[in-house]
Amino acid sequence: MSHSISESEFDPKKPSVPISYPIKTLKELESRSYFQSFHYPFNKASIPNESAYSAPLSNRRRILVCHDMAGGYLDDKWVQGGSNHDAYAIWHWYLMDVFVYFSHNLVTLPPPCWTNTAHRHGVKVLGTFITEGDDGIAVCHELLSTKESAQMYAKLLAELAANLGFDGWLLNMEVSLKPEQIPNLKEFVNHLSLTTHSSVPGSLVIWYDSVTINGDLSWQNELNELNKPFFDICDGIFTNYSWKEDYPRRSAAVAGDRKFDVYMGIDVFGRNTYGGGQWNTNVALDVIRKDDVSAAIFAPGWVYETKQEPDFETAQNRWWSLVEKSWGIERKYLRTLPFYTNFDQGRGYHISVDGDQVSDATWCNISSQGVQPLLEFVDSTANSIQLLVDLKQASYGGGGNITFKGSLERDAYFKKRIFQGEFILTELPIHFFYSVKSDNNSSLGLVLQFTNSLSNTISVLLTSHGMDHLPSGFSKVVPTIEHKGNAPGWVIHEGTIEMNGYILSEIHALCHRSNAPSNELRPKSRPFGPDHTVASSTDYFAVLGHITVKTSNYKPDFPVSTFWLVDGEYINWNSGPQDSRILSVKISWKLKDGKNFVFPHYNVYVEKIPKLADGNPSTTLEDVHEYLGVAHVNCFYVSELKVPPSISSLKFIIQVCGFDGTNQNLEECPYYQLEIKGL
Repeated sequence: MSHSISESEFDPKKPSVPISYPIKTLKELESRSYFQSFHYPFNKASIPNESAYSAPLSNRRRILVCHDMAGGYLDDKWVQGGSNHDAYAIWHWYLMDVFVYFSHNLVTLPPPCWTNTAHRHGVKVLGTFITEGDDGIAVCHELLSTKESAQMYAKLLAELAANLGFDGWLLNMEVSLKPEQIPNLKEFVNHLSLTTHSSVPGSLVIWYDSVTINGDLSWQNELNELNKPFFDICDGIFTNYSWKEDYPRRSAAVAGDRKFDVYMGIDVFGRNTYGGGQWNTNVALDVIRKDDVSAAIFAPGWVYETKQEPDFETAQNRWWSLVEKSWGIERKYLRTLPFYTNFDQGRGYHISVDGDQVSDATWCNISSQGVQPLLEFVDSTANSIQLLVDLKQASYGGGGNITFKGSLERDAYFKKRIFQGEFILTELPIHFFYSVKSDNNSSLGLVLQFTNSLSNTISVLLTSHGMDHLPSGFSKVVPTIEHKGNAPGWVIHEGTIEMNGYILSEIHALCHRSNAPSNELRPKSRPFGPDHTVASSTDYFAVLGHITVKTSNYKPDFPVSTFWLVDGEYINWNSGPQDSRILSVKISWKLKDGKNFVFPHYNVYVEKIPKLADGNPSTTLEDVHEYLGVAHVNCFYVSELKVPPSISSLKFIIQVCGFDGTNQNLEECPYYQLEIKGL
């Protein structure tokens, strides 16, 4: 998955490893050449926004996060994933409402990985349109030359958002303008808002506090009469960072009943920002919260870029915990069943499917993030059990997990919240599945919290054998059935409960040391610690691999292979070392009846079928499926696959994956077979 491509030799029309890239000129925007690019179909976001896609933002204070890092399009530009296990990622989605992808290019198109994972968490995603410096003045001369030109470019930007699946635009007109250009600037902002709203339900256009209604480039650091005319014709304003303590209150007064559409800017790097940003970002947030307006956090990647101690994961969790402590959790992002997560962070050291490790290569792909847990940040010495997403531990699906390790006395138990949501339940029974890999006598259960309209709270424990003698405090105990997973060491727990009329509001993990005899499904104690001494009687270790919650009647509808049309194009063969061949090919798939289909992603494998001595394909050897990667759209580009001379044909298998975490049986999956002919 390591790629390199120089800007000078990049031709967007030629087949190559799919990337995300910006539009740099008005000419390129006007030509609509982006839609003729080889890369365009790979860059479509595939996951609609989970928070009722067309719904407007909630009528409360909000957090907008603006991601600006080293020019953008770094590890995240590789649409099918990169190889950097230490790539930047965000996983505190529950603290934000809007995510902006920012760079200093004219038209910044968000890489689909950000849109996919943000939508999975109910967060809206905006691209950026920016004009700055001498080039920006020239752009505005063309853009604002007539009312018609302003409308045309606005329409082209709306079309990009609609076709690529993101939710609107941040406008940053950071140039001085002539007073006679202002009417057409207002026309541009107004038309962009109208056309984006009509083509993208629930979309937003946000104005950055830069040029004023007089044409002066004069940052106001608040909403006032010099920038309010732009605020009035779009969905909000993102103020500059150098505000004073009373500016949020003053801005709220000017905004009136739209005060939540005022996003007070905070630069996390601390450049001329109220409170100084960095580890004091919460100082500004406290003031904004007190005055009940919204916040715009610029460049939270500061934690990553400046290599804050002791490591990125710990520093990131600590920094966002300050945001949470100041702002509170305003949003519950889980609403619909089925619900599935494998705790994947979108980066890691290996990839698993149903507990089987299919790849041991390092990787990054933010599109693959599972729904992220709400793990409270605490000092590692504060609890007897540590909770962390440990990318080096085993995974049941993808490359993540929640690892629980520490010490626990036999009669003690440890409970910690891992999810908060609003699942409204009906008369149908609810099935819960979760996978665990643990040491002997380290048991892991789930505590489910239900509430109803009368504010009654019921706490239900899903528990494996050996955890049924726990202290009271649970309204109900539901014993789980244990299944041995397909992969060694994993145990799948299944429990069913009926809670008609209730809302599932929280999921907690419960760690306990089992008194029961060793269950045959569980692996024996693993060696503990660097010296590989056997675990002591109080040592606790368990890995939670996934959680699935679904109604009893839910079954994924996987069309069988004969229903699919799978095609290969842009087939390119080259000679490789030792008589091998190097193949690149774009594989795409659709249903033969032309019906639309929606699946969260597809795993792509290749089976290399060898020749027999007589030159015919072999059918006796056991099939070996080599994992190639994951697709979030209905196409995948295989780049430079090495094919040994002993191979007669290649079978590319597209494994369809369901919203409940189930994967289609490989024997029933669509596939594309390519015979190898002489070069």
